[in-house]
Amino acid sequence: MTSWSLDGAWKAAVVRDNDRFQAVSADFDDSSWASVNVPHHWANDDLLDTDDGPVTYRRKISLPPLEAQNRRWIEFDGIFYQADIWLDGAYIADPEGYFAPHAYDVSALWRLSDEHQLAVEVHAPTQHAGPRSAITGVLQDPDGPRVPNPGGIWRSVRVVDSGPVRIESLRVLCQDANPDRAHLRLHARLDSTIARTAIARTTVDDEVVSEHTVALAGGTNEVSWRIDLPQPQLWWPHDLGSPHLVNVSVSIIVDGAMSDARSRRTGLREVAWNDWVCSVNGERLFLKGANLMPIENALGNARDEQVQHLIATAVDSGLDVLRVHGHIAPPLVYDLADELGLLLMQDFPLQGVYRRTIRQAASRQATEMVDLLGHHPSIILWSAHDEPVNRPADGSLRRETPAGIPERMRDLVARAKRLARDQTPTWNRSILDPLVRRSIESADSTRRCSPHSGVLPNLPLLDGSDSHLYIGWTDGPIADLPLESARFPRLFRFVSEFGAPAAPRSAECTRNLDSGTWPEVEWDIYGAQTGVPIHLYDDSTPPTLFTNLTEWIDATEAHQATVIGRWVEHLRRIAYQPTGGFCVRSWNDHCANSGWGVIDSLGQPRPALQALQAACAPIIIAADRLPYRIDVGAPIRVAVHIASDLRRDVEDALIDIKLTAPHLDEHRQFGGVIEANSTTFIGEVECVVSEYGQLEIDIDLTVDDEVIARYHDSTHVG
Repeated sequence: MTSWSLDGAWKAAVVRDNDRFQAVSADFDDSSWASVNVPHHWANDDLLDTDDGPVTYRRKISLPPLEAQNRRWIEFDGIFYQADIWLDGAYIADPEGYFAPHAYDVSALWRLSDEHQLAVEVHAPTQHAGPRSAITGVLQDPDGPRVPNPGGIWRSVRVVDSGPVRIESLRVLCQDANPDRAHLRLHARLDSTIARTAIARTTVDDEVVSEHTVALAGGTNEVSWRIDLPQPQLWWPHDLGSPHLVNVSVSIIVDGAMSDARSRRTGLREVAWNDWVCSVNGERLFLKGANLMPIENALGNARDEQVQHLIATAVDSGLDVLRVHGHIAPPLVYDLADELGLLLMQDFPLQGVYRRTIRQAASRQATEMVDLLGHHPSIILWSAHDEPVNRPADGSLRRETPAGIPERMRDLVARAKRLARDQTPTWNRSILDPLVRRSIESADSTRRCSPHSGVLPNLPLLDGSDSHLYIGWTDGPIADLPLESARFPRLFRFVSEFGAPAAPRSAECTRNLDSGTWPEVEWDIYGAQTGVPIHLYDDSTPPTLFTNLTEWIDATEAHQATVIGRWVEHLRRIAYQPTGGFCVRSWNDHCANSGWGVIDSLGQPRPALQALQAACAPIIIAADRLPYRIDVGAPIRVAVHIASDLRRDVEDALIDIKLTAPHLDEHRQFGGVIEANSTTFIGEVECVVSEYGQLEIDIDLTVDDEVIARYHDSTHVG
């Protein structure tokens, strides 16, 4: 159907109180207002001196007259976060939700004149500490790094003509698929001017596969149907095959003429979960991944080349999955994931604790999320709510523990307090999350939906969710990782957050740190900028141990790399027993003041990226880590495993193990088969070092006279 873009020059101003209704009238003089380009975030525009808005946008529109049998619509692809819309001074609607498109029938008003005035008042109130009221997830995280307000008309606006029946939304879901048959479920919301019959025609790659008559009432109609496709080409993740895609189109025919049409590109595949182990088309996968943060916190600022770089680097680094953390990403993220065979775990943008008034908006927006994204084959899981409990991110439970008890006991007491607190029913976890989950599952029964993320096992089922564990940061030293996974295997079924932050190198942060005598600087300001209180570095890289800012930042980056490398190596070692996969805390920084990403906000890799890539290689050697220090004469025992993601057995593998120390030079060899897509136990080596010095262990894995994996570790003996 005919469409006219309204992107480009608009007028905008901060309008408050009694001036609001004058500013949306048709004859208001906006010549003194600032000129802005839509799509637009007001934080980008120095002419709009505001943090929280509201900002009113105005645009004059002159288009050809509307044909008698047609309807005219104004479509908004994305407004952050709430809006009031007027046309020629007449109130149209009040959309809420930053990611969902909204369209409004303006046919009657359009027929009154050839020229029109569109006015949109946009609200994006800042979310403060405590229960939140806007479903904006990580984009407005009051506990995160300091970021500008992302308010504005951040995606395109257009005017569209349709026939008497319009497709408001089209949902295309693949129920199941195998080499013999694929089963698609389609659902459309149709808006008709009067009661009538119409024909719904479905094509797949331009071939008509279904055509049936639908009876419509005047207004909104919900229509569902199914189609079977014989001998389909399946969509596969990049490690398993080709990510083949098909185009599904639906046309609505009224009185022999096309009234409206929509297309969705999808893939034919079947996703299943056994506990937290994922299978695609019947093939089990150990999911290696990371959390994808917003490309830019102001989503409209994300450039295509940024998105392409982050997605392509994830595939090249050996990752199978990205968890779209706490937000709905720009469309290009999902399109590239479909094309490259990169799996996605999609969060609904609920993060933290919310007010009870959010119930209806959350249910509606959850359905809109499925309508918007459900056709993407790369999405394998929905998650309804990220950390729906009041959980301090600053380690306060540990600090509240009496200082007179041993360090390890303090960690255990802090964890016991956290577990006890998570047993208490809360409105967010017990009522809101199941409500959102039901909304998602009623719209999409083809995928699993987790009610929440980062929730410990709780009564009555003691099931819990995917885990957020920070061993190596706030949950104890990284050396505790093997012991903790053996103690609490249920917490390690799928670890969707782990790692440690590096100190960011942004000019704002370094300027503050350089402003005083190192390290006696304004650390409270630093904590507010980054969202990471300085005392959290005390157990790993306290600033007092370093002579200047550069040394400290380098040390935090090295610690981040060590923690991530050790975590991934260990989780691959316990693959499927019990771990089904993992996601590193952050793949990218969403703003300059964040330090969690293995790639910073400028697209530059931190040392942790290399550590992650090495640990995600197709075959790695995973061995017991040597303790930081050992006593002379103490026995050392090291168990060696080989973790393989390959889909074939590796025959005739040779493992060489060398232990060297003063007056110690031992060499062991093991040979055999490395099993496909599993972890193979190789054996144990033991030694006793009788003198002070350095103990080193080197392991080589050789196949066909070629070394394909290496491992090194060392410790001080004394």
